[in-house]
Amino acid sequence: MNFRTTLAALICLLLAATAAAEYPVKPIRMIVPNAPAGLADISARIVAGKLTEALGQQVVVDNRAGAGSTIGTAMAVKSPADGYTLLTVFDSHATNPHLFKNLEYDTLKDLAPVALLVRGPLLLAVHPKTGVKTTQDLVQLAKARAGDVKFATVGPGSPARLLMEMLKVEARIDVVNVPYKGAGGAVTDLIGGQVDAMFATIPTLNPHIKSGRLNAVAVTSQKRSAVMTGVPTMSEQYPGFIAESWVGMLAPAQTPRNIIARLNAETTKILAQPEIRARFAELGYETVGSTPAEFDQWIRAETARWGKLIRVQKITLE
Repeated sequence: MNFRTTLAALICLLLAATAAAEYPVKPIRMIVPNAPAGLADISARIVAGKLTEALGQQVVVDNRAGAGSTIGTAMAVKSPADGYTLLTVFDSHATNPHLFKNLEYDTLKDLAPVALLVRGPLLLAVHPKTGVKTTQDLVQLAKARAGDVKFATVGPGSPARLLMEMLKVEARIDVVNVPYKGAGGAVTDLIGGQVDAMFATIPTLNPHIKSGRLNAVAVTSQKRSAVMTGVPTMSEQYPGFIAESWVGMLAPAQTPRNIIARLNAETTKILAQPEIRARFAELGYETVGSTPAEFDQWIRAETARWGKLIRVQKITLE
């Protein structure tokens, strides 16, 4: 490397360091690769509002849904790694690498983890006509009506589908997968009795549990949920049957480390605020606020875990 090349490299590093030190000097875009009103969108908007206050620049949520969240994710990956584009994802981020053969990005290499924001259990609910009250009731029904009990799912990589497959393996049962394009249609048919059971987030199902239109069977967290009092965990019947819905924030891979550190510090402070914790708790979620390294480990563990199930059960983008 000659003198001019070395000097140019040093100037670039100096300019980058200066820009990072002044960060942020303009609005920040937070891409959500999912439709509005979902968990990722709700979480992004709560955090974005507080980040706007903390950083002194507007953090604008930009929904870019489509292709199982891969369109918005690819858009974030291709954005400048300068801290002005962020990405808020949920569970499918860890399953997409196993479902899409030709992703435009590498899930583990092309994005830099900022923080795991929230996590919480999913809920298994059934239509009252099934007569099911417990997980064991559902398993016995599925064995008595082999290949007849209908589970609503939302996409091949969704928690609803993966947890149904997990139950099939653990309980050794055969149930029917009834796929839907969105949770709204799935829940409507569950309430109407067109399908028998479904795994979904607590906020999605709880109003219908309270109204008596659905029965709560179990939650998928390690411990019982404070929101769903009295509802047992899946692991009480099947040890190790633990899964959580989650939302995390990332940035393009080469985003300067000090910017990642700043975003992580501010986000962690936000998630520790009592009113924010309470707001998510009402939805059945726990705020986390991990370090970037901890979130990286989380993504890798989730990717490996669900990848194994997807391979074993031969789940595809049907």
